Amino acid sequence: MTFGRRFTAALEARGQLCAGIDPHAALLHEWGLDDDVAGLERFALTAVEGLAPHVAVVKPQSAFYERFGSRGIAVLERVLQESRAAGALVLLDVKRGDIGSTTQAYADAYLDPASPLAADAITASPYLGFGSLDPMVDAARKHDAGLFVLALTSNKEGPEVQHARTEDGDLVAARMLDHLRQLNAGEEPLGSFGAVVGATIGESALDFAFNGPILAPGFGAQGGTVADLRRIFGSSVGAVTASSSRELLRKGPSVEAMRDEARRRNDELRSLRG
Repeated sequence: MTFGRRFTAALEARGQLCAGIDPHAALLHEWGLDDDVAGLERFALTAVEGLAPHVAVVKPQSAFYERFGSRGIAVLERVLQESRAAGALVLLDVKRGDIGSTTQAYADAYLDPASPLAADAITASPYLGFGSLDPMVDAARKHDAGLFVLALTSNKEGPEVQHARTEDGDLVAARMLDHLRQLNAGEEPLGSFGAVVGATIGESALDFAFNGPILAPGFGAQGGTVADLRRIFGSSVGAVTASSSRELLRKGPSVEAMRDEARRRNDELRSLRG
């Protein structure tokens, strides 16, 4: 089953919330844990227990595990495995982007089921040129995985690149969506190639009807609301998974409190699909 089909089924069954499992040092301290591998493991696996059985998508940010070296990566492997065992899709937030054999190596690491770091989908940066992602696109097709490409992010530095104009006068971000539209053409119910679009970008005239999934970071504590999602994405809002991290994780270390917050947020999002 393609990632696009699995993604659609997951949202229908579990709602549109994506739970970020991002072990910031400050959050470890809030939980009364040390900022070391033992604290990381306790934090991450408790968050998986509280969130993964109740959301469609779990999104660990790789950097927060990588900072502890090989032992941190071992914890990330467990997060991937246990989240999927709990029935969630895993979107590994790595934002990789390079060229040639290096991109192929990233694809092998994160999209090939033979790898211990394999996820259902990953985030990727197209800003070395969309064609630089071809090895990841090919791997996603081969392994029925997904790819979420940075398109229009809400960080203040983003417009320097994303709002630049192409030779045809289009926004660079719009060109990225055009590439995704081509990759997803004819796929049902949804293609497997998605976009990352911030839930707090403000006004946008871009056309998000590219027949693919959308990851909208910034929902919840960062200010994004259900009304924002409806306004930004219009008729494509049913393909959005809205990501929240700190708002959910600050309910820990109580498994029950994280679960209840995830359910509450999912209930808010259900109105997007009628």
